[in-house]
Amino acid sequence: MHITHLGRSALVLACLLVVPASIHAADEAPRSYLGDAVPDLIAVLPPAPVAGTARYEADRRIFRETRRLEGTPRWQAATQDVKLDVPVMLEKFGCALGVTLTEQNAPRTVTLLTRLRRDVSGAVAGPKDHYRRKRPLLIDRGPVCQPRSELETSYDYPSGHTSWGWAVALVLAEANPGRAGAVLQRGRAYGESRVVCGAHNASAVEAGRTAAASVVATLHGSPEFRDDLAAMRAEIRALQGRADPADPGQCQTQNALLGLSPY
Repeated sequence: MHITHLGRSALVLACLLVVPASIHAADEAPRSYLGDAVPDLIAVLPPAPVAGTARYEADRRIFRETRRLEGTPRWQAATQDVKLDVPVMLEKFGCALGVTLTEQNAPRTVTLLTRLRRDVSGAVAGPKDHYRRKRPLLIDRGPVCQPRSELETSYDYPSGHTSWGWAVALVLAEANPGRAGAVLQRGRAYGESRVVCGAHNASAVEAGRTAAASVVATLHGSPEFRDDLAAMRAEIRALQGRADPADPGQCQTQNALLGLSPY
């Protein structure tokens, strides 16, 4: 069949339009659930503590006192809790859940948490930029458990790590209510790790929990989220008894270490 120059150009253009679209669709990361409809956390959270107030001085005292934890097992746990990726979070909550979740055996859980992370990040960005509160290591001297360069150019209030960790704990507890107590305890410890690390003030951790609860409560108004949560619940239920944590002894040690508040 003879194809004219004009026809050949049209054919090439059609291929360029069709092929990249399919590639982009395959590579596209899961979008958030709420988009711009995240809750206004500036209205929800109490204002960040300011110099001269009791909350501000309490934050300074807790930061100074927790510097004594440097080099202890709790410090090492806080260092490990710096990581935020979804597969790492699944591993961190494995003992609390009583089941090992991975990208391979729990894809619906991974999808929900990936979308959830975008919503949490979008929500906490507003108050962080609004208050621009300095991190504790920029107010008082003391060791921190991660490179200072990772902390010095961003803000303290609310704690993004805590917001993310508590949001993960809330949805995992709802998906596996029989283990809710252990899951929420691990979520609490994840936020406390930020104080141990010296990356955040105690008030920023408290605000992070409120931020997470606000986002998760708002998410329950999303049919997509509710459908994904139901799929996540079924996925975890199906894995119970088939994907137990690999090292019960390690889980017992972790529970003993993280069960008590470090401050």
